[in-house]
Amino acid sequence: MDYIDFSQPTFYYVLANILFNPLFWNTVARAEYRSHILTKLAGGNRYLGCYVLAVTIFSIGIIRDYLYTWALDNQPTHPALESPLIQLAAVVLFAVGGTLVLTSMYALGVTGTYLGDYFGILMDERVTGFPFNVCENPMYVGSTLNFLATALWRASPAGILLTLIVYIVYQIALMFEGPFTTMIYENKAKNEKKAQ
Repeated sequence: MDYIDFSQPTFYYVLANILFNPLFWNTVARAEYRSHILTKLAGGNRYLGCYVLAVTIFSIGIIRDYLYTWALDNQPTHPALESPLIQLAAVVLFAVGGTLVLTSMYALGVTGTYLGDYFGILMDERVTGFPFNVCENPMYVGSTLNFLATALWRASPAGILLTLIVYIVYQIALMFEGPFTTMIYENKAKNEKKAQ
């Protein structure tokens, strides 16, 4: 593996961050759902609690992205990835990934994007328009495409490996998030039925 330098500490900094972020937001969101800890810390204001979590998740994402580019700066490149065709593919992937992320954030709003359902801030109905009619989890797909685009743009085999890890971590996160979110909305439907 001459094209991945595993001796670089920056590789492990970003790896730790990639593993930490979904674990953090899932753990904190479940704690909020079960005990309303963030809502209590926000003086009983669940929207404020959600916004604080949103800023935190966004901030650790920025840190992760910074660490990712820093790690790639310290990694060797591969000549096969330095072609104009690969660079063009990187631009296309980044445009598609960015579109998926930004349009899903727009469709969901702040509370929909940043786990508002765990705070009891539920959407009236499931969002099915673009980009959710293209793929089920556009935020995760778009983010993964952005990692890959950056790796290709920088001709970095280490970046491709880290992108694969991001993909795996997101798939594991979805195994926990999907059923939990479904349970939240099923409970909402049951409570609405009881109230009728």
